[in-house]
Amino acid sequence: MSKLPLIEELLKYIKEDNSYFAMPGHKMGKAFATVPEGKVILDNLIKFDVTEVDGLDNLHNPQGVLKEAQELLSKYYKSKKSYFLVNGSTSGNLAMIFSSFEEGDKIIVERNCHRSIYNGIIMRKLVPVYIKNRVSNIYDAPFSIDKEHLFSLIKGNQDAKGIVLTYPNYYGICTDLKAIIDETKKYNMKVLIDSAHGAHFGAIKELPENPIELGADMVVQSAHKTLPSLTQTSFLHISGNVDTEKVDFYVSSFLSTSPSYMFMASMDFARFFIEAYGQQVYTELLFRCNYYREKINQLEGFHIIDEGDLKTEEVYGDDRVLIDKTRYVINLPRGYSGHKLLDYLRENKIQCEMSDSRNVVLIFSPANDERDFEKLYYALENCDLEQLKDIYTIPLEVKVPKMVMLPHETFLKKKILIPMELAENKICGKAIVPYPPGIPLIMPGEKISKEAIEVIKYYKEKEVTLLGVESSQVVVIESF
Repeated sequence: MSKLPLIEELLKYIKEDNSYFAMPGHKMGKAFATVPEGKVILDNLIKFDVTEVDGLDNLHNPQGVLKEAQELLSKYYKSKKSYFLVNGSTSGNLAMIFSSFEEGDKIIVERNCHRSIYNGIIMRKLVPVYIKNRVSNIYDAPFSIDKEHLFSLIKGNQDAKGIVLTYPNYYGICTDLKAIIDETKKYNMKVLIDSAHGAHFGAIKELPENPIELGADMVVQSAHKTLPSLTQTSFLHISGNVDTEKVDFYVSSFLSTSPSYMFMASMDFARFFIEAYGQQVYTELLFRCNYYREKINQLEGFHIIDEGDLKTEEVYGDDRVLIDKTRYVINLPRGYSGHKLLDYLRENKIQCEMSDSRNVVLIFSPANDERDFEKLYYALENCDLEQLKDIYTIPLEVKVPKMVMLPHETFLKKKILIPMELAENKICGKAIVPYPPGIPLIMPGEKISKEAIEVIKYYKEKEVTLLGVESSQVVVIESF
């Protein structure tokens, strides 16, 4: 047995020399090495691991250099105030929810939001109204929300205190956020945006806009996902009529009292990097993305989803639905497996972010050079499509089930495992989520319908990963 198992495995991974198309955005340090200011971080990173000594300020009461660094962050993103988050976007999402809403408030929330949003709803004891998400009938990927459905929800729930949206989703797809914000503001609702994958938005005009500039009240961004910043680092931006004293309290409450200066230094650099070099490096990156997109799209069996494909979905009509052009969603024909393509690329020393039944997601940053893109192209050009064949699984949707019990009420209830066949009309005790597409079929507190059981059975037969289902058994509230 190894005495240093994790370290040895990391060293083994480094030696593979993979082209890295996953998080974090610094791409195993390459982004730091591209500019003089980043090289300083590489040379001194471990020495930056200090505590709140004289001159280095305190993140929980910033008065000096940390206050200055956060003010520069705020100025760049055009917020009223911005924060460094050392506990990831999860802490930011919790801080947004707790500072914006009181116990018992009703909120409108996307069905496929991050689990930290659901945890915040439970912890804050909120009343959620769910927005239905759309899954593409052509590409079998979650594209965006149903805007018509959302506007109907807003009009039917004018007592809601706010709305929580994801922008962009994991596939880089951005809903028509400006129109939604304009509609929501008519009813004096707060707009909170989980923009974990959008810290680079606004760097160039070809990318989607920064949500703060579109009128959002609060925005969380994972600096580490797309920018040269260490994993676990994120930003929180506030604007509009937001109580900064409340936000200060909850941000401090959800952050470590021993924040890493390595993390904070990397966030300071990430902001500097996009401000000083963003126009140039993202223009160059976008050129490479567009050039190789055209080349890959000419290969048999591979298609990279773009904005033109979004417009083929009738549900969007004239909506301003955008896509992050600095990531690829490589789509395969029906009957071919995205999971198998992910494995094939990994065998060819290409690390992608994720896969689903027909798609593979790759996240790029300016650290991905010509060599990386060439390697990807030639791997796809030489791929034997026969090796990627698989049984096609049609993604199924069900109507948003009836909520019988609030999510936080289920948290304290006694739960039991029962066979799926006996679950009809029982109250779900644990979210049931098929991957793909990652949109919950049933949330805690909702009634399990006969239709939902049939969908679960279908996914089980097709061997789709189902969170919340254990050996054909589901968790329900015992008293129902």
